[in-house]
Order: sequence, then structure tokens, then C-alpha cells
Amino acid sequence: MIMNSSEKKLTHKDLMGIFWRSFRQDAVWNFERQQNLGSAYTMSRVVGKLYEDDKEKRARALQRHVDFMAITPHLSTLLYGILAAMEEENANNSDFDESSISAVRASLMGPIAGIGDSLLWGTLRIIAAGIAISFSQNGSILGPLLFLLIINVPCMILRYVCLFKGYELGTSFFKKVLDSGIMDTVTYVASSIGLMVIGCMTASMVALELPFMVGSGDFAQPLQGYIDQIMPCLLPLAIFGLMVALLNKKIKTTTILIFTIVISIALAFFGIV
Repeated sequence: MIMNSSEKKLTHKDLMGIFWRSFRQDAVWNFERQQNLGSAYTMSRVVGKLYEDDKEKRARALQRHVDFMAITPHLSTLLYGILAAMEEENANNSDFDESSISAVRASLMGPIAGIGDSLLWGTLRIIAAGIAISFSQNGSILGPLLFLLIINVPCMILRYVCLFKGYELGTSFFKKVLDSGIMDTVTYVASSIGLMVIGCMTASMVALELPFMVGSGDFAQPLQGYIDQIMPCLLPLAIFGLMVALLNKKIKTTTILIFTIVISIALAFFGIV
């Protein structure tokens, strides 16, 4: 792979075409190749411009981008920026190895998806849901609004920044990131925040109190009070731990949800909780 041409054919408008098209990446999702059609659509405008005078190269480029694709949509523009830079080099440099484009595409989609899923779906979404639910419990319209803003505003900024950084840095981007060691730090911090948010949500949003009394007459005390003295929110934690254990046993979330609803109705009916 040789990347040494300084000729630029792609404009800011062309790159913004990738940005806007990336929002529709999952519109034609399929089980065989997942986001491949959305990926080809996202890159088609750039491919058409770069190879407008070479029908054969244009066909091969579109074939490359219709291969299997699975990536976090919000960070996909990082990969598309890198691919756009490589396609531009391929159009300018006859010595460029076309197969390297498919190799980079296949090798980077996994790491980018892993980072994106951890940071955005595994961390940001949980934080957004926790904040939104706390407002919604009080009947505030800010709940759903904050959820949409917390999720979408950072993701739109990421789409834009990643696209132009990916195009600017080309294939050297991940090498620089991995050499700096910053990704390990970011992943560790994000995981820690996600775990803290899950713990707070468990304590504040999972409710289970026992109505039983211990003792007799004026000396009777709620059993729940003794449990809280041992550890506040001990029962919600136990319920949460049970659900995690069931998930680890590969029991479907739908089954756990139905089971929880049935048990809750039964316990409430008999006055146990």
C-alpha cells in the first residue's frame, strides 16, 4: 500500500455527503451482510466522483463497499473518512494496492464497533436513561427530551469530528491512537462510569420492601428496618444479582421480564411485598 499523493479531489461538500448519508446506514439492514447496503450508499457519491472517468474502477469500488459491514453508526464516519482518503489515493496513484482498502475496511470495523458499543450504547445510553427516568418519574417532560439530547447531541458531534479526522489522518489514525495508549484509559474510565450508573439505578429504581413485623405489641419493629441496618437496598441488590445470574445462564430477557411481572403480581396479591 502506497499513500503519497497530495492531489485532493474531494471537497468539504463531498465529505458532508458522507456525513448526511451515514444517518441512513441502518435503513436497509439485512441478516446476511447487515449494514452493507447502507455502507455502499454512504460511499457511493464519493466513489462516483473519484472514478467518474473509469467505469471499471468505479464498479470495483462499489463492490468493495457492498461487502459485509457491522459497525456502530455514530462512529462509522471515522472508518468512512479513512476509506475516502484511501479511495482518493487509489484514484490518484496507479501504484496503489486496491486490496488494502477492503483489508482496512474489514479490520477496522470490529475495533470501532467495540469502542462505539462500549462508550455509546454501554455507557452514554445508560447515563441518559438514568437521568431521563429520574425526571420522568416525577411526570416531567424533561425526561424524554433530556434522553434524546444526551444521546443525539454527542453522537452528531462525533459523526462530524470523526469523519474529517479520519479523512485527514487516513490509515495512520488507529496506529497513533494505539501508540498513545489513550484508548485504554478512555475505555477504563467509561466502564467505571457505566458501572457506577448501573449501581445508582439499581439502588434508586429497583424497589422491594417486606411488610413483616418482628416482635409483638408496642415493641414490634418492621423487618425491613433490620435489613436496611445490615445494608441499605440489600433486597434490590439481591434481585439485581439474581437477574444477572439468570442472564449469565443464557435465559432470554423476555422470559425474565415475564417471570418478574408474574411474581410481582402474586407477591402483591398475597401482601408479601
